[in-house]
Amino acid sequence: MLARDGESTQAARRLPDVEELRPEGEYNAEQIQVLEGLEGVRRRPGMYIGDTGERGLHHLIYEVVDNSVDEAMAGVCNRIEVRLQPDGSVRVEDNGRGIPVDVHPKMGISALQVVLTMLHAGSKFGGGAYKVSGGLHGVGVSVVNALSEWLVAEVRRDDGKLYRQKYVRGHAVTPVEAAGIAQGTGTTITFKPDPEIFETVEFVPEIISRRLQELAFLNKGLRLTLIDARQGEPKEFSYYYEGGLVSYVEYLNRSKTPLHKEIIAFRRQGPGCELEVALQYNDGYQESIFPYANNIHTTEGGTHLTGFKSALTRVINDYARRAGVIKENSESLEGDDVREGCTAVISVKLEDPQFEGQTKTKLGNTEIKGFVDSAVGDYLAQYFEQNPAVAKKIAEKAANAARAREAARKARELTRRKNALEISSLPGKLADCTWTDPEKCEIYLVEGDSAGGTAKQGRDRRFQAIMPLRGKILNVEKARMDKILNNNEIRAMITAFGTGIEDEFDLSKSRYGKVIIMTDADVDGAHIRTLLLTFFYRYMRPLVENGRVYIALPPLYHVRKNKNSYYAYSDKELEDLLKRIGRQGIVVQRYKGLGEMDAEQLWETTMNPETRTILQLKMEDAIAADAIFSTLMGEQVEPRRNFIQEHASEVENLDV
Repeated sequence: MLARDGESTQAARRLPDVEELRPEGEYNAEQIQVLEGLEGVRRRPGMYIGDTGERGLHHLIYEVVDNSVDEAMAGVCNRIEVRLQPDGSVRVEDNGRGIPVDVHPKMGISALQVVLTMLHAGSKFGGGAYKVSGGLHGVGVSVVNALSEWLVAEVRRDDGKLYRQKYVRGHAVTPVEAAGIAQGTGTTITFKPDPEIFETVEFVPEIISRRLQELAFLNKGLRLTLIDARQGEPKEFSYYYEGGLVSYVEYLNRSKTPLHKEIIAFRRQGPGCELEVALQYNDGYQESIFPYANNIHTTEGGTHLTGFKSALTRVINDYARRAGVIKENSESLEGDDVREGCTAVISVKLEDPQFEGQTKTKLGNTEIKGFVDSAVGDYLAQYFEQNPAVAKKIAEKAANAARAREAARKARELTRRKNALEISSLPGKLADCTWTDPEKCEIYLVEGDSAGGTAKQGRDRRFQAIMPLRGKILNVEKARMDKILNNNEIRAMITAFGTGIEDEFDLSKSRYGKVIIMTDADVDGAHIRTLLLTFFYRYMRPLVENGRVYIALPPLYHVRKNKNSYYAYSDKELEDLLKRIGRQGIVVQRYKGLGEMDAEQLWETTMNPETRTILQLKMEDAIAADAIFSTLMGEQVEPRRNFIQEHASEVENLDV
């Protein structure tokens, strides 16, 4: 505690009397709140679904779908349908066994009502109904019920009857009652998210379909369908992959050139678990390895990924020495070398998975590491013996990567700074800011020297740094590290940011809290933006994952009427503006580039935190992002053309 002026330190340290601290009113048993049933979920929804924004909203669907997928993993379901309905509700239907409806022996009510109203209730905590399950926290459908304006559960059981029960905001308003004759078995959950809870109740079909496609890849022979029936003719997206993980790797490598035609794939059964692996090398320089545990994408990896990497490195090193690709007395290939160009999916299904944290992003089962290491090692060693041509291609690619790594090590030295304040290596390029608190500072990456000069004049030099970029940076999707580190623009960015790259990346050393890309609204500007985003995604991914990367949106039009100035950021905005202020006596200027704005205009529209518009880049789906960058920046022309044609209607403000 610091003393105020004129007050002794001793006096400042005096603890206040208890009477001074005591709040008004009594503190007794009446003040202890007990939230019964699902009331705690409604009071603190973020604890159960992450947030109440778009991500949390879609999580409701995933919780219901995951229950149906558990039925598929038990071998009793092969069809799941998600339907977005005109009234804003969602209907999820499966052809599994149907949630039991008989009276629970302990609770004295229908098992269906137990599942829908009690957080830690379900068949996944023992009892033999499920050997493998994704929803192991036991809060799934009950949380959906709690956060819905209303929910209707319909169950088709093997007694030939259809059972139904309705809920309002988590409370049963009807009993479980027979409502007709059942056609087959299964469960249908229809719910409407509660607008009192969620910031938005508008579902995005692309987000849902990505998850359904992922589940279809991971569960061979399971058909997942999304029907968007909210307006007009219903739109249907259906996913079914008989090839499972092989189909997944084919999909991930569709815009890349494979090093070998056949996808290496196998399945192994272990004590209390099952392993499935599919992998294929391509001639690119990125590794794309996606680990899963019980259908959950473990983005932080874990013991299954560690076992896979260990086996891959060992087997390729052994083969490379035996085949003479690397000499006996040479250094061994490193993990990064053998994974260059590797696309792989590792899926483990366990009876008792141990995830680190509620988010389930890392698998912690220690016994899985040894099991995966042994299984992958044995299979790959045998495969390489039987397919020496494939093995040699992979080993030679890894050896080339090792040579490039050594060259990159030397180039990397040029990018390292002795301390965070040293900018002597960037004369005339970086106009740094004066503040040193990274959280308050931001750096603008500006297209061209002309716009860079204007930005330097218009900025607030206390917290805004400016780095002009001369021309287009290197396409890192088509280059190895040594070439990347010899690119002047990339080297300048790495040095300015202070974080390092790849495995050496350290977000705590970042000199700026925001990295803002500011380019022209034309084809060249879009290309530069994509090149920069590709670099950040591939080599500085934590910047993207932690929401540090932004895109500036400069206006397209400057409208003057009398002495007033207005700005419009799209053609539609311009039309709306002209309707509002009238077309009489106006002067409209169409900005062709940032350089056409003076310093004051650039500050007012694009750099002033009070008035600017900037888009934060978020990475909701690493797999989708990986595929997009591979498609847009890779060697294959056809996938790129298809992507552009497919998304052409979504493009705005593009000068061609």
